[in-house]
Amino acid sequence: MKEWTTGYAEPMSEIDAHTEQTTAKDPDDWATGDEPMTGAQRSYLQTLAREAGEDVPDDLTKADASKRIDALQARTGRGG
Repeated sequence: MKEWTTGYAEPMSEIDAHTEQTTAKDPDDWATGDEPMTGAQRSYLQTLAREAGEDVPDDLTKADASKRIDALQARTGRGG
């Protein structure tokens, strides 16, 4: 097998496909969407909000944080 520059023996297409499916799901449909946002979400939101000149509420849910991240990425030109 050909070695890839990432060190993996084969492309991770199955994992990539799974990630694409799970990240494309509407945050309102997430089973854990009502839970408090994660530390990673909070950190990234704070970075985006600072760049956009906004404040981030501390009590966002995972779903709300995800939506806010999407909106702030669009405003700041970050993200995909």
